[in-house]
Amino acid sequence: MKCPGQDTRYWKPGAIFEVTCPECGNEVEFFKDDTTRLCKKCGHRFLNPEMDFGCASYCQYAEQCLGDLPPELLADRDDLLKDRVALEMKRYFGQDFRRIGHAANVARYAEQIVKEEKGNPAVVLCVAYLHDIGIHEAERKYNSTAARYQHKEGPPIARDILTRLGAREELTDEVCDIIGHHHHPRDEETLNFKILYDSDLIVNLEEHQKDKKTKRKKLVRIIEQNMFTDTGKRLARKALLGEDK
Repeated sequence: MKCPGQDTRYWKPGAIFEVTCPECGNEVEFFKDDTTRLCKKCGHRFLNPEMDFGCASYCQYAEQCLGDLPPELLADRDDLLKDRVALEMKRYFGQDFRRIGHAANVARYAEQIVKEEKGNPAVVLCVAYLHDIGIHEAERKYNSTAARYQHKEGPPIARDILTRLGAREELTDEVCDIIGHHHHPRDEETLNFKILYDSDLIVNLEEHQKDKKTKRKKLVRIIEQNMFTDTGKRLARKALLGEDK
């Protein structure tokens, strides 16, 4: 069955349109399912500005549906995956708004840290949304949320989600590896792990502060001794200590 978005039987007026070439100003005709077109006047090839590449960010059959994906899309594909992962995380946790909120807050800090520290946004944000994905299975099987059970149950669930979304194998492997030990840093850690660890620690400390206040001196010690990245430490000091530097 052909994707409805690419089946001309479902097309509406405006599915064929003209776009001005950004190089020479010549009008170039596009069909809605064209990924790129070549300007016949100057030879410049450019992306279809009206095309929604959202499904191509996660569908494993995108190349079969759209043909050769443009380099611009291939470069962004992993980064776009995070939005689908966030939806799958929310769907998986269902009415567990506490876990959904926690994951979203970790992702919020992770997005800030990964930009400053130059990590891999695709890996970091996918693992931010999925790092606690094994917690329900840990509770169901062991009546416990202990780290060792989350580390055991989380990776298979995350792998299933990422595989269904068409994630690259290398990305999936790294995300699952981080999930499988995200509470316990190894002697030598990747930058992506460090960013996730710092983001999770900030949110855990924030949540703990709501339930039981930790003394300022202890917070300072935790931030300085346990966090890996300079950006993470700065964000933690701002969020937990009210410092702006």
